[in-house]
Amino acid sequence: MPGMENPDRHGFIIETQVSYLPDRSSESDRRFVFSYTIAITNTGSITAQLISRHWVITDADNHVQEVRGQGVVGEQPLLQPRQRFEYTSGTALTTQVGTMRGSYRMKAEDGTEFDVEIPMFVLSVPRVLH
Repeated sequence: MPGMENPDRHGFIIETQVSYLPDRSSESDRRFVFSYTIAITNTGSITAQLISRHWVITDADNHVQEVRGQGVVGEQPLLQPRQRFEYTSGTALTTQVGTMRGSYRMKAEDGTEFDVEIPMFVLSVPRVLH
């Protein structure tokens, strides 16, 4: 189910969609794999480049994994006003349910850097959460 957050103060909307990948998962090995698609839309008036990401991934046992890195899926997209960038990536959990949240570090044309929050979304094997 897609999630949506109101635009942040810089005018970026983050939308998320999650899929469980049963063919890449193994319940007996406690490996539950999910893909997620993120759409970033610039609804503001400034052009900004996504330079890095920070994820906080929490499983049902409250094990927290933090991931930091440059760009997303090997890219550092430049988003002009009214432009949208979408990508798909994935993660694995040792539990059937978890959450992800985080932020993107953006750099405006004038060199100013700011963070855009990625609202929390749920990773769940179908029929586990009601």
